[in-house]
Amino acid sequence: MQTGTAPSTQLVRRVNASAMLKAMRGAGVLTGTELMDSTGLSRATVISICDELVRLGWLQELENQRGTGDYVKGRPARRFVFDDGAASVLGIDIGATKITAIVANMAGTSLSKVTMPFRTYNVPADERADVLDRIAAEALKEAGVSADSVLAVSVGVAAPVSRDGEVLTAQEFWKSFDVRRIVSERHGWHVLLENDANLAALAERWQGTAQGVDNLVVMLASDRLGSGILESGRLLHGQLGGFGELGYLENVDGVGDTYGIAHYAVLWGREALDASATTKLRELCGGDPAALTSEMVFKAAADGDLAAAKALDRLAHRMARAIGSISTLLNPELVVIAGAVAASAHALIPGMEKQMPEFTFTPPRLATSTLGDGIVSLGAVRHALDYVEDHALDLYPASLPKPAAAG
Repeated sequence: MQTGTAPSTQLVRRVNASAMLKAMRGAGVLTGTELMDSTGLSRATVISICDELVRLGWLQELENQRGTGDYVKGRPARRFVFDDGAASVLGIDIGATKITAIVANMAGTSLSKVTMPFRTYNVPADERADVLDRIAAEALKEAGVSADSVLAVSVGVAAPVSRDGEVLTAQEFWKSFDVRRIVSERHGWHVLLENDANLAALAERWQGTAQGVDNLVVMLASDRLGSGILESGRLLHGQLGGFGELGYLENVDGVGDTYGIAHYAVLWGREALDASATTKLRELCGGDPAALTSEMVFKAAADGDLAAAKALDRLAHRMARAIGSISTLLNPELVVIAGAVAASAHALIPGMEKQMPEFTFTPPRLATSTLGDGIVSLGAVRHALDYVEDHALDLYPASLPKPAAAG
């Protein structure tokens, strides 16, 4: 007898349940016929899955009423609505200097957003864990939800992460700071781990300028360059999670390393200070080169300062080379520059677009993100929601009382 060739009934039901939840989230009240139309499933499957999701607490069935246009043998339509408050998820971005956490309901609506800085740049792992505890507690308190309502936590880290959620073994710091184990042991939550740029790509396609774009590169481009890549709508990881890592830029002429826009705006802005006595940069930083920021360089250029404008021209050329190399390899439809520098980086787009054909035969569209520096934690929310939707039949929302223990 041949075995293992057909998917199990339970797997099929999970896939169908996930499709149902995706169709219902944010759609309001839907009838069985409307769910059939949106999912392509049969009536029997739709009603069966709806009954199970109602029992589990994901859906609410509304009272029958006539006149909805969905009759079966004269009976009024059965109407269902997704329970946005059935449970919650937590999206966390662990950066070099701070942690940002977002609590969201099942519709993906943010209920709270909290950021906490670290005391110093090189914070020991145990201190980072304590900050992580405090920020999770504060975010839940502001959201007005209990810790036991959290069905999944997604954490973004600045390291390659495999599709199984394992940090690349070469990343020594993340080996000492085992986020998944710490959070799981302290709170009992199911914890997902993902690369920060990958989460940025999920966020951008979900709520940003890349909505509806299936072939996408999102570059976190502030202090360092990193990228998250979607191909045909699928997040790419590679064998060990290294897909999208940009270390190869060290070997690209005119780029040379993975430092980002903010880094070079300051570096070349300081060079402009040394070379020009009349630059507005001197006024903005109070004559102290150490106080110069990338925002000052962009502001001076916008106000017509020639020295600052030349620094941005160099930046546009460098980014055109970097994105040109990525585009030659991946041929994306759109490249989005994201991170804290995104709002300022919009000034670089015209220069980059003009030079891009010099470095690739397939220049993509270019854009800057509007999601701000919370893009990674927002992508973590999307990541956690995807997990919950895919495992809805195995999870038990907080909207129902926990079943009593046997005996």
